[in-house]
Amino acid sequence: MAQELASKDSRVHVVHDSFATLTDSLAAMGISEVDGLMADLGISSPQIDDGSRGFSFMRDGAVDMRMDTSRGQSVAEWLEQVDDETLANVLYEFGEERHSRRIARAIKQMDSYESTLELAEVIKEAHPNWQRGKHPATQSFQAMRIFINNELGDVDDFLAQSIAILKSGGQLAVISFHSLEDRRIKQFLQRHSKGQYPEDENLPMPPNRPRYFSKPKRVGPSKAETSQNPRARSAWLRMATRTDTEYQQTAAP
Repeated sequence: MAQELASKDSRVHVVHDSFATLTDSLAAMGISEVDGLMADLGISSPQIDDGSRGFSFMRDGAVDMRMDTSRGQSVAEWLEQVDDETLANVLYEFGEERHSRRIARAIKQMDSYESTLELAEVIKEAHPNWQRGKHPATQSFQAMRIFINNELGDVDDFLAQSIAILKSGGQLAVISFHSLEDRRIKQFLQRHSKGQYPEDENLPMPPNRPRYFSKPKRVGPSKAETSQNPRARSAWLRMATRTDTEYQQTAAP
């Protein structure tokens, strides 16, 4: 779809890469500043619905979960090598899974990691506390996907680069779909709109930090939108306007 749009509109350029490459990707096109940045951090529905990509615990496929299948390690390859403790830490940190150690032990007892449905079933059987209306493997699948794609690291890199890339008055808009992403965006905009950094809280005389963004706004989906698209129910859009404060490269992101 994107390639088709680019073929019809010379203003559209398709770059097959991560948000983290923002500065370099724009520089390759001779662009150093922009009037607006819009990032949709969600997985596309076609990716979820394609069982072969490995994102879904409802459709069988290879345990892959890479956003870009042309590079990097698949989840199956990682599971073959990782130890119980590291796996449990990933499930807890990136999936906020309270039963991470129990689930990690069950996963590591599997003979192979060739089927997403088999993996989901093992997690389901190991999970002691099912939440109504939510598959027990939801948080574990999320955690492994986020980890294998370095999603949170890429979000941090994108946000940090947005300060220098946006012109004065430029708009930053980011859509997130889970609390780990949304929390990062919220904290980033709070720091750079208030000039308040966590590391300054206990200082008797906090330094005067630059304020790169106006007071941010947050918008959620309407009932009409979620009725038409249930996957939008967890989405949050955070927006802020770039101030005219000159970017100081030495300031913490």
